[in-house]
Order: sequence, then C-alpha cells, then structure tokens
Amino acid sequence: MCIVAIAWQLFDELPLVLLSNRDEFFERPTDRLHQWSDQPIYAGRDQQSGGTWLGIHRQPVAIENMEHHEQNGRWAAVLNFRDGVQAGTDERSRGALVTDFLTSTLSPMDFARQLNLQAYAGFNLIVGDTSQAVIVNNRGHAPTPLYAGLHVLSNGQPEDSWFKTEKLRGRLRQEVLPLIAEDSSDDYWQEAAFDVLSDSTPAPAEDLPNTGVAIDIEQMLSSIYIAPVAFADRQANQPTYGTRTQSILTLRKAENKDRDMPSTLVAQIVSRECNSGSK
Repeated sequence: MCIVAIAWQLFDELPLVLLSNRDEFFERPTDRLHQWSDQPIYAGRDQQSGGTWLGIHRQPVAIENMEHHEQNGRWAAVLNFRDGVQAGTDERSRGALVTDFLTSTLSPMDFARQLNLQAYAGFNLIVGDTSQAVIVNNRGHAPTPLYAGLHVLSNGQPEDSWFKTEKLRGRLRQEVLPLIAEDSSDDYWQEAAFDVLSDSTPAPAEDLPNTGVAIDIEQMLSSIYIAPVAFADRQANQPTYGTRTQSILTLRKAENKDRDMPSTLVAQIVSRECNSGSK
C-alpha cells in the first residue's frame, strides 16, 4: 500500500529528499525505472494502466557526442488511500495523476486545485517543483503546501500517526538526516536510507489502525517494508504481495560554472527492485 517520507527544504544542497516504498501485487506487470520513450518522464511504469507511482520530468535532448537531459524540476508521488472502498471500473488510474502533473505546466497548487477528485479511487498525491510542494487527497484533505520539515505519510490522512509512519519518521531523524547534515554526497547516506526503508518490524496489535479492512490484513500491512505475503489467497500460502520497489528521489543543487548565474536544482531517482514482477 506504500509509504513516502519527504524531507522538504531542510538541507541547502538537497532541498528535497523523498524516500518511497511501493507495495503491490506481484502479478501486476511493471517496468523498472527508465526514461520513457513517449513522454518526458523518468520513472518506473505500471504496464497495466500506463502510469507511475513516482517520477520526475526529464526530456532527452540530442546533442552531438553528448548525453543530455533537460529538466524543469517537477516531481510527484501518489499513494492509495485505504478505507475499505474498492476502486470502480470507471475510475481513472491513480498513476495518471503523476504523469499528468509531470507533463503539465501548471504550478503544483494550481494543478492540485483543478483536479476532478471524484474521477479517481482514494489517493494521497504529492506534487512539487523546485520551489513548492503540495499534498492533496480526495478524502477531505484540501490542497496544502508542505512546510519545511519532515513529512511521512502512508495510506491514511497525512496527519495520521500510524505505527509504520512514526517508525519511519523516528529512524530517519536518528539515522539518516544527521548523515545528510554531515555530508550530502549520495554514497554517504543513501545506503542507510535504504536500510531504514527495509525495516520489516510489524506493529503491535494495539497499534493497528482501523481502515475498514480485516485485522489480519492490517497486521500484514503494518511494517515499513512488507515482506512477501499470501495476500489474496492465504490458504494456498503462496506469496502474492509485498514491497516491490524502493526509491530515493532528490533535488540537488548544481553550481553553475558562471559564478554570476544562480545555482540550479537537478532531480534524480535511484531505485531498488525487491521482489518479483518488474522487468
């Protein structure tokens, strides 16, 4: 069901650090992180619906003897909202929310405000660029700019304190954010970040949220990282669901050679595939 943590405007060199676990059924066909050929998007891709759960705008540009990509700093992530309500067959794919924003020219707030919320099953959407990040859902949370700080959300309301969100928040504050503060180089802190994303500690029974699904399913979904579980057909004891992809998305300050020009921000995603299903 996914979890996302966003360190927004906490570090001068890295104004955005976004960590994400994508949880999904193994049978759902997925392409790994890549440059899309039909759209200016760098992301993994859901083959079933054609959208994505996390991505950045990136446009390949042909330059003789050089590999170059143009960026506009746009990034986005979407999570399902878990309230026991099944998605309807006439609803748009939630992955289209990400692709629509990445290919739009609207500001994050303007994009969030113009959404037809009822066209989708329940979602939490975070859209941003180099200067603004906005969260919105279609379960009563109006478009709201993110303040500078650490934000962690999963499949409930952004302000909900689930075991898994608080576990991730605590470990990031203790183990990852201090490393970035010391040295923002990727190889200094990203391994620790992936380690935190791999925490499979389940919630105690008394700390499980009430989202309209059975308690045993809540227990399966209660950890930051979901190890393969027999979700749909538990009697067969065949793993069908779990964390499929772990990702780190950053905006990093890149100094221009011309000292009179302001620095630019470059978006980057690195991902790890965890379980079967991705090409």
